[in-house]
Amino acid sequence: MTKKNFRYDNATAYTLLLPIVALLTIFVVIPFVYAIRVSFYDWSFYQDSSFVGLQNFYMVLTDELFGKSVWVGLKFALMVVPVTLILAFLFANVVKGMGSKFSGFVKTSIYIPTIISGIVASVIFVFIFDYTGGLANYVLGLFGQEPKAWLAEVGSALPSIAAPAVWLGFGLASLIMLAGLLDIPESYYEAADLEGAGTFAKMRFITIPLMRNVILFLLVTGFTANISQFELSLVMTNGGPLNETTTPNLYIFNHFRNDVMVGNSIAASLLLFVVLGSISAIIFKVLNSEKAVDG
Repeated sequence: MTKKNFRYDNATAYTLLLPIVALLTIFVVIPFVYAIRVSFYDWSFYQDSSFVGLQNFYMVLTDELFGKSVWVGLKFALMVVPVTLILAFLFANVVKGMGSKFSGFVKTSIYIPTIISGIVASVIFVFIFDYTGGLANYVLGLFGQEPKAWLAEVGSALPSIAAPAVWLGFGLASLIMLAGLLDIPESYYEAADLEGAGTFAKMRFITIPLMRNVILFLLVTGFTANISQFELSLVMTNGGPLNETTTPNLYIFNHFRNDVMVGNSIAASLLLFVVLGSISAIIFKVLNSEKAVDG
């Protein structure tokens, strides 16, 4: 490649990247930098702001409810993500073995919950967990159990809002898992069959190691999305009972809605950003990604 062609290729690449860079700068970089600036001010829509330094961060970090909301978000993610990934992995293996026509129908059907709004899903599951006429208590009644106030009891409220989160995320996770499974060369399994490897041995030594990148992606996006969950806890429980379902985003929303000064909310948002980044870094450290295997 000549020097002239090299420069031309670079110019073409930079030209194609320019719109993306511009959009990221306008809608991500500039708002993020401005949010950092606002977090150091006693900022308000209605009056002049004044510089307060780290006071907003100190107020958030010393607020027990913020710490509790982060813990609630982490517990919520630990309920949702592992269950979703395990179910999606098992389901993807079942779909892989189906015929092409029926598998197409199944893949389309399982994806439907993904396109449903979190608000709609919340309303559906509020009716399911209703104390007087909900499906959950109807099933309990079949086994002679007393009805349960699923969304109003401390022990059951968070698992109750975790159920629709699993339902909403299951379809997309299953399709991503299926794509990862289909990317594994069949020759690996054929060689394992010749060596007499069983189903669990092939899953342990072939499928799971070669699905590491897919699992890593789903873990990072799953934990980030579920710790940041907002709609389910807002609609189904409004953070109750006793703030047991108040996630970090709901905490931020409540402060932004009720406080005159919004610097506190901005500081909480930036601290949540640090928490999510730290958790993602830990996951990347534990599960090192590998290069894709050529089929």
